[in-house]
Amino acid sequence: MKIQVLTNVLKANQTIALENRRSFEKNRILVLNLMSSPGAGKTLILERTIEKLKDDFNLAVIEGDVATTNDAERLAKHQIPVVQITTESFGGACHLDANMVKKATEKLDLSWVQILFIENIGNLICPAEFVLGEDKKIIVLSLTEGEDKPSKYPLAFRISDLLLINKIDLLPHVDTDLDVLLQNAQKVNSQLFPIKLSAKTEEGLENWLNWLVKEYQSRFQNNSS
Repeated sequence: MKIQVLTNVLKANQTIALENRRSFEKNRILVLNLMSSPGAGKTLILERTIEKLKDDFNLAVIEGDVATTNDAERLAKHQIPVVQITTESFGGACHLDANMVKKATEKLDLSWVQILFIENIGNLICPAEFVLGEDKKIIVLSLTEGEDKPSKYPLAFRISDLLLINKIDLLPHVDTDLDVLLQNAQKVNSQLFPIKLSAKTEEGLENWLNWLVKEYQSRFQNNSS
């Protein structure tokens, strides 16, 4: 019975995710789903990204948290549209689902948005189960979490398209073996593209921005149809 219930939930989510996908494609929006454990640095990465790109692209964020609007307030200071989703009223769900995203997009002018970031709730398990209608899934892993996380939480890394290894400025101060971390990620997903950066010092940030711009251009500016 529990298996059937889960199957029904995921099937319903998939249906709404496809509706989201059609809406995003119609409005020519690049949609990125950022996943990580709590404290990996997703919000600071987004802040740095917004600072660098908001003059060239129309950016918006859907911010997911169990409780508080802290991160949404940080992002809104950069004068872009931000929609907060808190799941405390849904029993404290540890992930966003497609229906939550659909309702959040109703508060955005999708005809204006070019790049939509969805900052998922900090968790390496639950968000990996639910598609949202995004173009790309991005897994953010801070160096301080150790090199074993891709092996311990394989699904999140297996389904992701890009790995952002954050906080590399701390490499001299932690025991994490960066080479082993990358090897573990490759074992789980040989197609997972890694970018090493520090949102704090901005080391490597340009590589992330270049990836992002290239992804947008390849989808829309090079395809006028």
